[in-house]
Amino acid sequence: MFNSISSQASKLVKLTNSVKKNYSKTKILTITSGKGGVGKSTITANIAFLLSKRGFNVAVLDADIGLANMQVLFDVKPQNSFFEYIDGTRTLDEVITKTNYSNISLIAGKSGFQYTLNKNSFVFSRVVKELVSLNKFDILLIDTGAGLNDYVKEFLSVSDNILAITTTDPSALTDVYSLIKMLSVEKSKLMLSFNHTKSYQIGETISNSLVNLGKKNRLKEDFMVEYIGNISTSETISTTGRLRKLFVNEFSTDEITRQLQNIVDRILVNIH
Repeated sequence: MFNSISSQASKLVKLTNSVKKNYSKTKILTITSGKGGVGKSTITANIAFLLSKRGFNVAVLDADIGLANMQVLFDVKPQNSFFEYIDGTRTLDEVITKTNYSNISLIAGKSGFQYTLNKNSFVFSRVVKELVSLNKFDILLIDTGAGLNDYVKEFLSVSDNILAITTTDPSALTDVYSLIKMLSVEKSKLMLSFNHTKSYQIGETISNSLVNLGKKNRLKEDFMVEYIGNISTSETISTTGRLRKLFVNEFSTDEITRQLQNIVDRILVNIH
């Protein structure tokens, strides 16, 4: 009798979770990198702006634990971070900060913050799921930290839409290949974009090489690496970020902006 009731309850919970998931319009895109310093956060902020200009209501979660800098890029001073929500001292709405850009909200992190409490209890992935359940945003961008630590893995686990940013630097390629190997176990696809890369073709060639390396090492055959574009080297984009401005807003007709627009096009085709 008890087993029968327990089984029915389990089915009801699964059905409820499925309904909640299907009801929300919010799509999640996790943006990550194997190596630090590849320009991931700057690219994330500019992608958010381009999405907002297309009419999407965008939220950005600064999930770089301890090295949060998204508030600098958006030039805002959040009163709260999502850690206050985790600790129960603020509501979810209270940790969502409106930026100065229409249709872009920020859920800030904390720079220099050491967070070890509940390290393995999936508190971070629950924040993502609860943001999705608000059904308030069209797209939630998650800007992870660099590397493949437990925090990054947890944020990667909550979405099937993952974009990796890398460069042609050998150490960056080694790290992004490690990311590919890890994701191929449980995911079906990875979007890949190259920063500081002179041409689209260079990124495409290296992406194909990574795929071929994966085949030689017998990674899961149906795992797909989708190359979605390159961003050329530009000192201006870094300078603009240091000035707390978004490059694509300040230089809307620049070649870099066009390249980022192309990447956004491909994201919208692939995201689900």
